[in-house]
Amino acid sequence: MWVKLKQLIWQWRGVLIASPSVGILLIGLRILGLLQPLELAAWDQFFRLRSSEAVDSRIAIVEMNESDIQKLGYPLSDEKLAKLLSIIKQYQPSVIGLDIYRDLPVEPGFKQLEEIFASTPNLFGIQKMTGSASTFVNPPPKLKELGQVSASDIVVDEDGKVRRNLLSIDTEDGETILGLGTQVAVSYLETKDIYPEFVGEEAEKLKLGKGILVELDESDGSYVRNDIGGYQILANFRNLRSGFPTISMSQVLAGEMPPEFVRDRIVLIGPTAASLDDFFYTPYSQRISGVTLHADIASQLISMALEGRPQIQIWSDIYEYLWIFTWSFIGAIFSWKQRYRKQTVSTYSASFLIVLFAIGLIGGSYLAFLVGAFWIPVVPGLLALFGSAITITAIVARDTSTMRQTFGRYLTDEVVASLLETPEGLKIGGEKKNVTILVSDLRGFSAMSEQVSPEKVVEIINLYLAEMTDIINNYKGTINDFMGDGIFVMFGAPVSFADNAQRAVTCAVAMQLAMDGINQKLAQMQLPPLEMGIGIHCGEVLAGSIGSKARAKYTVMGSNVNLAARIETYTVGGQILVSRETVDTVGEIIQLSGEMQVQPKGFTEPITIYEVGGIGGQYNLSLPDEKESLMVLENKIPIKYRISQGKHISEEEFAGYFIELSLNSVQLYTEYPLKVFSNLQIQLSVEKSEFNQQHIYAKVIKILDDKSNYFLLRFTALPSDIKVWFEELCGKQ
Repeated sequence: MWVKLKQLIWQWRGVLIASPSVGILLIGLRILGLLQPLELAAWDQFFRLRSSEAVDSRIAIVEMNESDIQKLGYPLSDEKLAKLLSIIKQYQPSVIGLDIYRDLPVEPGFKQLEEIFASTPNLFGIQKMTGSASTFVNPPPKLKELGQVSASDIVVDEDGKVRRNLLSIDTEDGETILGLGTQVAVSYLETKDIYPEFVGEEAEKLKLGKGILVELDESDGSYVRNDIGGYQILANFRNLRSGFPTISMSQVLAGEMPPEFVRDRIVLIGPTAASLDDFFYTPYSQRISGVTLHADIASQLISMALEGRPQIQIWSDIYEYLWIFTWSFIGAIFSWKQRYRKQTVSTYSASFLIVLFAIGLIGGSYLAFLVGAFWIPVVPGLLALFGSAITITAIVARDTSTMRQTFGRYLTDEVVASLLETPEGLKIGGEKKNVTILVSDLRGFSAMSEQVSPEKVVEIINLYLAEMTDIINNYKGTINDFMGDGIFVMFGAPVSFADNAQRAVTCAVAMQLAMDGINQKLAQMQLPPLEMGIGIHCGEVLAGSIGSKARAKYTVMGSNVNLAARIETYTVGGQILVSRETVDTVGEIIQLSGEMQVQPKGFTEPITIYEVGGIGGQYNLSLPDEKESLMVLENKIPIKYRISQGKHISEEEFAGYFIELSLNSVQLYTEYPLKVFSNLQIQLSVEKSEFNQQHIYAKVIKILDDKSNYFLLRFTALPSDIKVWFEELCGKQ
């Protein structure tokens, strides 16, 4: 017996460790109140998801809006208030609730108002009872004398939202003052012979018609040691989204109110003007005026008494604790049972089951809320489910020290996965592999970075790299390095596929297409657009771990890597250039839009490189055809330029003229010969002196005549205000 018990304990050791530990931890967090904000947020979401109920036509609101304040003044004089009440009274409302403070006279008209108060037994005023001594507001003296006073106080949670209804408050003298919403509801129900009464063994429940109210305790629901004052219940909001029939004070005083608007209804009078700041946050997105909240409390109570609409019901603490332990055991058991299955199968099946249970937990809790107005704690159950599953995963995890070492030495997911499956990959060294190298670089970024703050530079580069990283990962490329604003990507190392070259070219096209979205975001930041050049080459490289046992990096090396980088230097913005080897490897699906011969630095023979316009086949991506014609300038633009070689700008300065212009290119005349692919730093020599201090960057892409005096340049960086001027010039041609 003991042997079998020990075997059973060992067999389920993970569950017996994980489930109680997680359950006790969450109960502790629940008792400390650390889960309260999350649970209240989930509770709010349930209210937002619930569909709106029909408008409660038993209640109407006479509001003081911003227009009324301008027309009638604020505070409203006693004379105007008396006239307003007199008009409403003559149409025989069931109850009138005055949500306006009136502890002192507001002349003229005080006597008329007193007479209205004295002759209207179904009218109730307000006083503020809770808060600091300076915030107390006394009731209207006449209504206090007649016992027609209610409390205006509304209970607000720590996060500033209203989720509870304050039905009544006990004064220091032992007097019970009903809240305004409660008072008008009780008075309305009395006209239908329904009166509140206490029931239960200890008279702890309040019966109101078909409804039974249970007072909220300080730790009910997700509340922990909540400040409970007066008689409170959880709010089961009814009409906050659909609203109540409403009319303005100005309309009433102007005689524009139809008699049926108030007849036999509860009429609440109060401010809704934003300037009066009588507004509160609720689980719904919009702020709600105080008079509307009082109306909704009345609507909840009347619907409960007449129609049996339920009050929010809450579990006791013991049931909440059992709920937490139940989900903790579910998460632990189903995760533990997958541990001996094949790794991929167990991972997916366990994850699927846990997600399925989580959906069931949320859906069941929401259904209980809709059907029976039950508040079943969602967040502790979810945390118990996922927490126990995660704990089980930690328990069954094997040697994590090797993984930590691996993650410390290698940076990409592909490298890590490869090394975990092939332990020999941890050895320093490498092997020859055929890979496709993609090198990208931004045009105009250096010039932009000189004009903005370092923080903005980091924001821009992170925006660019995040977008590019997602695309590269999508096409199974391995990012070997971020080189400032450039990216060095490998296709075929460490993980190789049959279509490495095709995916590299497709990735390059997708990266260029994504620049439109990046530039739209830059435009919103009031920054000039960026362009990117990409070079691609296929060939044999040395791939492997380079470094030492203390620190290593997976990378590729060799002349083919250098050639890919050289090819990229010949690009202009928006261009993809590839080698002959890349074209041959990709095959006939590659779409070429041009070719040129170049002499890369460090290579003895010239090579042919090709411009990519897209790729067909299953990838089917193309760059837009952006052919544009240059406009002949009526007045030549004089310029000065220097030749850029790498990071060095020549000190010698040359002169020339812009002859023809487009938004991306320009024809240059100069007496000094230039080589194709030369990079130029240009300054304008025009009357607009502010332009003369700014630098334009461009690349020579073509010699246009035999004498080498006319050249076609492609802008690589163009200041925004000069670009606007060029647009104006092109538009005038």
